[in-house]
Amino acid sequence: MFLPLAVVGGLFIAGCVVHGQPTTSSAPFISDDLDRESLRAAIRHSIAYLEKLPPERIVGEQPRRLTAKEVLDSVAAFERLLDRWDCRECWLKELDARFDLIPSSSDPATEPILFTGYYQPVIEASLVPTAEYAYPIYGKPADLIVAEQVKLTPAMSAEKVFGRLEAEKFIPYYSRREIDQQGILRGRGYEIAWVKNPVDLFFLHIQGSGILQLSDGRRLQVGYAAANGRPYRSIGRLLIDSGKVPQGEMSMQRLRRYFAEHPEEQVDIMAHNESYVFFRFLEEGPLGSLEVPLTPGRSIATDPRLFPKGALAFVTAQKPIVDGGGQLTGWEEFSRFVVNQDSGGAIRGAQRGDLYFGTGFDAGTAAGYMNRPGKLYFVLLKNPSAAPVLKK
Repeated sequence: MFLPLAVVGGLFIAGCVVHGQPTTSSAPFISDDLDRESLRAAIRHSIAYLEKLPPERIVGEQPRRLTAKEVLDSVAAFERLLDRWDCRECWLKELDARFDLIPSSSDPATEPILFTGYYQPVIEASLVPTAEYAYPIYGKPADLIVAEQVKLTPAMSAEKVFGRLEAEKFIPYYSRREIDQQGILRGRGYEIAWVKNPVDLFFLHIQGSGILQLSDGRRLQVGYAAANGRPYRSIGRLLIDSGKVPQGEMSMQRLRRYFAEHPEEQVDIMAHNESYVFFRFLEEGPLGSLEVPLTPGRSIATDPRLFPKGALAFVTAQKPIVDGGGQLTGWEEFSRFVVNQDSGGAIRGAQRGDLYFGTGFDAGTAAGYMNRPGKLYFVLLKNPSAAPVLKK
């Protein structure tokens, strides 16, 4: 059963079904503020990932345990449904008849999700060290060991652990302070490039990928290669808890301003976050944790221990309104279909999500302000075993 249709931003809005039940006041209205082709591109990247997995591989535990085949069937059927995007009534009728929008949590207390944003920075860099370019970007060190730790209780699970061998003992890998301040890796041949500013380097680690702008005009893509396995600790939370920055002011822009105003504190503040990322050059990108390209506005990062990898989802939240000078002027309600294609050190638990904004200054400005509660629904076939090809 549908509510009346109305045009929104040239697209569509209508009631939808959650858990197979008619729309209620708590269910989302279906609207999408982006274009069809960006969604199709993101979905096809997920399909390429899911097709490589064994069909019965478990790819997520929430909102219920899901196999690769169930997720693949759902995203593939939805991709075919996009052929009817221009016929709103046809599109919504098929969506309502064949798909459920399942909240990320069955517990209302944990259903709200804090959405932040990330992006791909463009950073001036050099492939050789100079007096100006003195801060190294490291590739994956040869002594970094990545292994799987299997737990049998309460349920069998495997988690990656990172470390190194010392006197035949497996110990944690070097911390940020040991690498950047003590120079424990310096001169061992792991450097792949150098940058001017340690703050830019720190935020490259937070974003996980970037574009290096060389002085000869070339641009080189770098992305995540490995990490030291140390826990991610928020420097924003550190400054809030220490009373140095009010919580309501916190953003990436505010962090950069604090560093500029208190350069003497930079080293200790950055060392608070022990997590350290190692990079590699990429031919295309940026790549998410599924090793597929991310799509601006469509790709999200969630906790890979919980939510289904590669799955289609629907987001409702607010996005920042930014003026020409990069200042936040307000917030705007939005909703759209997204695809779960990435993860991040700060994105842990059932109530965190990160939205990929794209590349460069404008994307970074919007991503830096993004910090709003919202809701996340996973889009799954009502009957995964029956996914007929739609007729155009």
